[in-house]
Amino acid sequence: MAAEKRNFDKEASTWDEEPRRLRLAADVADSIMSQVRLSPEMEALDYGCGTGLVTMQIQPHVRSITGADTSKGMLDVLARKAAECGAANMRTALIDPARDTPVDGKYNLIVSSMTLHHVEDVQTLFNSLFSMLLPGGVLCVADLDAEDGSFHPDKTGVFHFGFDRREIGKMLDNAGFAGIRDMTASVIEKEDANATQHKFPVFLVTAEKQR
Repeated sequence: MAAEKRNFDKEASTWDEEPRRLRLAADVADSIMSQVRLSPEMEALDYGCGTGLVTMQIQPHVRSITGADTSKGMLDVLARKAAECGAANMRTALIDPARDTPVDGKYNLIVSSMTLHHVEDVQTLFNSLFSMLLPGGVLCVADLDAEDGSFHPDKTGVFHFGFDRREIGKMLDNAGFAGIRDMTASVIEKEDANATQHKFPVFLVTAEKQR
């Protein structure tokens, strides 16, 4: 499995041009909102936000949202979007992947979409996200179900070929979460080099930090 870092800065300017990404983000955001009652009192964090395709859909429904990512290029695109639409309740935070440091602040809601497979130590990440949640807070994570590696033709920066939902549940339980549940948020359809169509389910797992 590739451990080298993918250059998301280079891809940032054209990231939103892929219709499949837009559909996936809409499906994930809709699924989050079907599982969590968003409110104007919520402080939210989108961990691994990229260009903010999910962030911007959550933003109108919460008091504030922080988009955190390892790519400054991606965050620059998100900041530009926020400025263009006057989203004054949004900020960005650059994550240092070499250091296990939580994002500043405490949150009622943390969301993360299609980020886990780029994280080598998922258990440590879940432990960190748990520490960032306020009591009663909710974590929503979306990623690929376990697959054979064909989803990413370029496996640079990919540590996991999807996940078993039960294993995700066990890791969340180990981190201290409760009320763990899952659903299928979306199905990505991709064509391989031989023009064969493949379907890749994307789960949404929701978990709570009890009071």
